[in-house]
Amino acid sequence: MDEILRFVLHHGYLVLAGWVFAEQFGFPISSIPLLLAAGALAGSGNLMLAAAVIFPVAGSLLADSIWYQIGRYKGSRVLNVICRISLEPDSCVRNTENVFARRGPNALVVAKFVPGLSVAAPPLSGMLGMRLARFLLYDGMGALAYVGAFVGLGYVFSHQLEKVARIALGLGVGLVVLLVSGLVLYVVWKFLQRRRFLRSLRINRITPEELKEKIEAGEDVTVMDLRHSMDFEADPSTIPGALYVPSEEFDQRYQEIPPDRELILYCT
Repeated sequence: MDEILRFVLHHGYLVLAGWVFAEQFGFPISSIPLLLAAGALAGSGNLMLAAAVIFPVAGSLLADSIWYQIGRYKGSRVLNVICRISLEPDSCVRNTENVFARRGPNALVVAKFVPGLSVAAPPLSGMLGMRLARFLLYDGMGALAYVGAFVGLGYVFSHQLEKVARIALGLGVGLVVLLVSGLVLYVVWKFLQRRRFLRSLRINRITPEELKEKIEAGEDVTVMDLRHSMDFEADPSTIPGALYVPSEEFDQRYQEIPPDRELILYCT
């Protein structure tokens, strides 16, 4: 244990930067406990408070800049891949786009506090053509707010956190089992929730091949493209003859839907 503590204290700033970089790059880890610990160590005089904030902010900006460039050159496909591995793949893309539509660049300031949005926001910024300088400004503000909040909490409550750490060390393996069990139960619950959702939609789904056969057979079908305007701007290609109605405009334009034809909807 003493060797581990000496390693953390000696390489603490690089550990912080690397851990936050990994989290922002998409690894399933959380930097919150480490940031709280860094704040507590700064409160006890073992780390410099400014460096405990600057290094993880730099790690976050580096990871986000890489995602920004990937999103800029690869487009919406990157966002789909990121959301596919999330716990809520059916709503991840749309939720991310809705936040950006409402808040614009300000979404980057709060993105770090929102699971899923934290990783999806940088590539979406690149996909939408946001200027790099503007991206770095808003993303840097968000990273500073996120890191500063938890490092600051650790700094202010350093003595209380020391007591918590001693209790946690006393629990030993039991604490690990408790934390892992809680995570597994949460993932299983989200998985079952998604399975129920997909089962409810199964009878109303149609494959692209089945739609192609209907169109080629001359059946009376109306295809409606409900993609978010951000998706359409990034990739304006659509199914031939489809009626494009962005989901955010559906309430105002539903009268355009022919009432006497089979309606087929698709989105992201």
